[in-house]
Amino acid sequence: MTKKIKLKISARLLKKRLKRQGQKTKKQCRFCNMPDLVKEINYKNSDFLQKFLTERGKILPSRISGNSTKYQRYVAREIKKARNMALLPYCATDY
Repeated sequence: MTKKIKLKISARLLKKRLKRQGQKTKKQCRFCNMPDLVKEINYKNSDFLQKFLTERGKILPSRISGNSTKYQRYVAREIKKARNMALLPYCATDY
């Protein structure tokens, strides 16, 4: 009878395994859950659109913001309009 050799798992693989197990719930789209929020998506409402930008001025992807595809496109379009009107920055200024 042979003994089973127990292999040590590296710390990197343990972190990877824990990360996989941790994300069980899918993010919900805030606009699908509350339809009255759709009216807030407007290029004039720069405070609301600022929530969908990183500190560097990039648009947050839908996997992070949790938006559905339809509303992610809508938010991105309005952010681009606001940038064109100079209500939102294209990029961060590090002067």
